[in-house]
Amino acid sequence: MASITLKGSTISTNGELPAVGSDAPNFKLVDSSLADLTLADFAGKKKLLNIVPSLDTPVCATSTKKFNDYASAHSDAVMLMISTDLPFAMSRFCNAEGADNVISLSLMRSKAFAKDYGVLIQDGPLAGITARAVVVLDADNKVLYTELVPEIAQEPDYDAAIAALA
Repeated sequence: MASITLKGSTISTNGELPAVGSDAPNFKLVDSSLADLTLADFAGKKKLLNIVPSLDTPVCATSTKKFNDYASAHSDAVMLMISTDLPFAMSRFCNAEGADNVISLSLMRSKAFAKDYGVLIQDGPLAGITARAVVVLDADNKVLYTELVPEIAQEPDYDAAIAALA
């Protein structure tokens, strides 16, 4: 179990992020067309998992836009924006913001991803959704980099995450 804060108040996740060097846990998440996608759907590509609580918050929106901008010039990697938002809301956000270089994925059918990646918030007002985190995987799904953002209202370390993709 990891501890993070929400505006200074301590809250807990269900576990820890996958260890650097380990194989990433497989997942099944829902895309904007309501199709189930797994890690195998992104075979042969580096992957940046931008895990956010909800796109209805300014920090989540900002991180998605920043990773979208990076992806526009780097076709060798995919930017997966993962949240508990419904695919319809995620799609509306991406369309409105021109975020067409990220792939939005929802936990709407299962919280297994959040549990397996150790980001499911266990207590406090945000219990049941994901903490803010970034996980970078190589083309073979080995974990290259992780960051559990210590304060949920804080942005991730973009430079470190991007450097891990290089």
